[in-house]
Amino acid sequence: MSDAAIPVNQPADIPEIKWRNIIWALIAIGIMVVVILIRDFRLLNFVHVLAGLLWTGTDLFMGFVIGPIMRRLDLQARRGMILRLMPKMIFYMPTLAIITPTAGFYLASMMGYLNVGYPQYWWMIAVYFILAVLTIQGLGILLPTNLRVYFEMRKERPDGEKIQRLMKSYFRTVAIQGAMQIAIIFVMSHLATGI
Repeated sequence: MSDAAIPVNQPADIPEIKWRNIIWALIAIGIMVVVILIRDFRLLNFVHVLAGLLWTGTDLFMGFVIGPIMRRLDLQARRGMILRLMPKMIFYMPTLAIITPTAGFYLASMMGYLNVGYPQYWWMIAVYFILAVLTIQGLGILLPTNLRVYFEMRKERPDGEKIQRLMKSYFRTVAIQGAMQIAIIFVMSHLATGI
C-alpha cells in the first residue's frame, strides 16, 4: 500500500452509525443501576460476570482471531468488514467497559474487598492498575481509533496507509487488552477463592 489514497468502489449500502442504538446501551446501564440499588448480591455478581465475560471474550476474539484475518484481507474486503462492524462496536464495547468495572466495584464493596489489609491490599492494587489500563486503552485509544478508521473508510478514496497505521496500532492495543483481560481473570480468580 504505497499509494497515499487508494481508489475503491463505493459500496451501495454503507452503514451509518445508528445513534438510536445508544438506547440499548442505556437500557443495559440502567439495568446495572437498578441491580446496584436493590443490592442483590447474586444478581450483581451475575451482571458483573456476564459483562466481564462478554468484554473479555470480545477482546480476545477481536485481538487474536479477527485481527490476523483482517490484516490479510485486501482493502475492499477489509473496508466492507470495518464499515459493518464498527457502527456496532462503538456502542457494544464502551457499554461493557462501563458495566463490568462499575458492577465489580459495588460487588467488591459488598464483599469487603475495598478495606483489606496487607498483603491482600496488593491484589486490589493490581485490580485497579489493570482496570486503569483497560479503561484508558478502551476509551482513549480503541474507541477514537474505531471512529477514525470508520470515517476514513467511508470516504470515496480512503487513505490506505493511514488506515493500515491505525489498524496496526488498533490490533496491537486489542492484543494488549486481551492479555490484560487474562491478567484480571487471574487476579479475580484469586479474590473469588478467598484472600
